[in-house]
Amino acid sequence: MRLAHGVGGTQDLPIPAFYAYAGGFAALLVSFLALGLLWPEPRYAGATAGRPLPRAVRRLAAAPALRRTAAGAGLAAAAFVAGHLLLGPDDPARNPAPGAVYVLLWVGLVPASLLLGPVWRLLNPLRTLHALACRALGRDPAAGRPLPARLGHRPAAAGLLAFTWLELAAPEPAATTALSAFLAAHAAVQLTGAAVYGDRWFAQCDPFEAYSALLARLAPVGRRPADGVLVLRSPLAGLDATPALPGLTAVLCVLLGSTAYDGFSAAPSWIDTLQTSSLGRTATATLGLLTAVALVAVLYAGCAAAVRLVSGRLAHPLSAFAHSLLPIALGYLVAHYFTLFVTEGPRTVTIASGTDNPAPNDPPLSPGGLAALQVTAVVTGHVLGVVAAHDRAVRLFPPARAVAGQLPLLALMVCYTAGGLTLLLAA
Repeated sequence: MRLAHGVGGTQDLPIPAFYAYAGGFAALLVSFLALGLLWPEPRYAGATAGRPLPRAVRRLAAAPALRRTAAGAGLAAAAFVAGHLLLGPDDPARNPAPGAVYVLLWVGLVPASLLLGPVWRLLNPLRTLHALACRALGRDPAAGRPLPARLGHRPAAAGLLAFTWLELAAPEPAATTALSAFLAAHAAVQLTGAAVYGDRWFAQCDPFEAYSALLARLAPVGRRPADGVLVLRSPLAGLDATPALPGLTAVLCVLLGSTAYDGFSAAPSWIDTLQTSSLGRTATATLGLLTAVALVAVLYAGCAAAVRLVSGRLAHPLSAFAHSLLPIALGYLVAHYFTLFVTEGPRTVTIASGTDNPAPNDPPLSPGGLAALQVTAVVTGHVLGVVAAHDRAVRLFPPARAVAGQLPLLALMVCYTAGGLTLLLAA
């Protein structure tokens, strides 16, 4: 399965490439200058922000019946996928399992988490299996050793890297044997972790729960960290409350780097490289994926070091501004996977209903409209990243250094924007 989300080349763009770059850079610079002049104090207190939703809505969201229904639906969906992987044909045109994992789960979690919050926590079949096993054994699902503080999201980052490798670099990512092996290994690791550390393991270390929970930070509805009340909030207030756990930066670099590689992998020059490399396609694709993730990480680490140098002493520069990468990652995800989701998602559902090899759906947007959406998503993500970084900077730095301390972050945003637009134009 290949992810089809290119715009068909620069000739399809509704505006010349020069104006796409100029517009993106201008949006960043204008945002930076306006924030420096008009935003002298922090405005987002994520831990306490938000207006409580009506009591009836909060009761419904916390209802045990709703949670049991969601858990049952997740378990049933997992059984459906497992059955098709074990018994179905090894052909993605006739087997809905690959589409269910790569489209409905991986891409579908983006809109679901943005609209509904961290939905995978409720749907996660492994969390449900662990809870059922604990009930059978008379054990509290939360019982277990304390999670080491240094662990954080690092296992989730490793799991996301493994999944994106399977999707983007493995020889046959849609083969039932490859997908079954990955899901079996994933289940073994997650259930073992939960058996040792309790169900808190899933929230931090399950790659799909971490992915969904991070995206949900930008949802307009969420639980206020200070008291756990379900509130209506600014998405940037939710973003501000992102816990700076170890491995948070690694998760975001994997998301950014893998999505960037996915866009680059559609370029004709890279396709030629894969076909002619003496290392073979899989090894070359693996190196490309790892290089993309490493490049994103090195740029951010260099930016964090420059922030510390310019602004004065900052104890944890890597984690202090890591949350500002999330809107950028979201912009890339929307730009690269929109077409995949709206065309392959319904097709996967049609296959699951019993129709073999249905005709692909037509894209909902023209090439020009799709290009406009992609450029807008990338630029908007970077502008929101500038806003989030500025609000954090005026909280952490003395007023005299707040603006200067953001210059490395602005340079990073410009680099990421240039890279993102270049990938879109080259696709």
